[in-house]
Amino acid sequence: MIPTPIQVSDDVLDDLRRRLRATKWPRDAGNDDGFYGVRRTRLQPLVEYWADGFDWRAAERAINAYDHYRVDVGDVPVHFMHKPGVGPNPIPLILSHGWPWTFWHWSKVIDPLADPASYGGDPADAFDVIVPSLPGFGFSTPTRPDMNFWKIADVWHSLMTDVLGHPKYAAAGCDVGALVTGQLGHKYADELYGIHIGSALKLSFFNGDRGWDLSGGNPIPAGLPPEIHARIIELEHRFASHLATHVLDPSTLGFGLADSPAGMLAWILERWQKWAESEKAFTDDDLLTHATIFWAGNAIDTSIRTYANNNRYPWTPSHDRTPVIEAPTGITFVGHEDPPGVHSPQERVDNFLASDRAAWYNHVNITAHPNGGHFIPWELPTEWTDDLRRTFRDLR
Repeated sequence: MIPTPIQVSDDVLDDLRRRLRATKWPRDAGNDDGFYGVRRTRLQPLVEYWADGFDWRAAERAINAYDHYRVDVGDVPVHFMHKPGVGPNPIPLILSHGWPWTFWHWSKVIDPLADPASYGGDPADAFDVIVPSLPGFGFSTPTRPDMNFWKIADVWHSLMTDVLGHPKYAAAGCDVGALVTGQLGHKYADELYGIHIGSALKLSFFNGDRGWDLSGGNPIPAGLPPEIHARIIELEHRFASHLATHVLDPSTLGFGLADSPAGMLAWILERWQKWAESEKAFTDDDLLTHATIFWAGNAIDTSIRTYANNNRYPWTPSHDRTPVIEAPTGITFVGHEDPPGVHSPQERVDNFLASDRAAWYNHVNITAHPNGGHFIPWELPTEWTDDLRRTFRDLR
């Protein structure tokens, strides 16, 4: 394979700037507190900077410090970034991002994972790091219209074994990427050293008639302590519109977002703001780097549709053994996503072990952190790297 650097054409960038400058702005009256969503006072300066200040070519140069490849895996185009491992015996590791993530959300952990000795670590912990854009995301476009998380896992396994020739490999992921990684640990456990994930959902999470409803259609129980009730409401406000709209109306939303970069930025900015522990996790240049990747790949519609396909084509098990996910599993939890009633890392671990999700995993390393938000390898790169190394240290 020959490396293919990322190079967005001048025509695409010129069209992007033209569309940004022509944005038709709503009044957004009475939204100073963000009750109605992203504030115009936050979005408009960011759009104006995207049009007339942001330097995509500088971001592109940073991205191209790594080797990039484009391959066809079956009938699925896949872009991936690669960093060779530096150590006595690096093992291959594939990292799966989520939504609205891009492959670049892994950029803070790639070098420490590949070359731990340069970051004060043990060279024996080195990985050969492969970071793809999920099919339908970033530069892995276009993709099949039925693509979902468990089909992506099949693509990843073929990429790692057939295309790259690794008889055994490690896998890690967060958000949707955690489901992809969990499916690898379920279906292909014998060919994995293990997995490490940033959450621990059931692989059946999207199954069912109400897979779009975070509550499953159940009302909030009466008589809950006010703190518990408030936390339930807070978490539902954070995720409900995202999940329901992506599952039920991905194309309807996609028409608007694929045509308007300002609209696309508003939709994904809302998630970056709410899901990160602090908006300070991202600089404006960071946000616009990820947004430009979405725009340049024409990926907003196909990335969103993944959610609908998770529900339309339900997950079915490949075997009936237990645990469902047999591969040794490490898990990282973060404080910003603590469930109601959880106030400390130990309580988070205990909460998981007492849940019906724990039995799904062959968990060998569970860590919870008091801080950090949804974008774990971006917000807590050192902690994530340490957690992942610990998971695989005895599995090599």
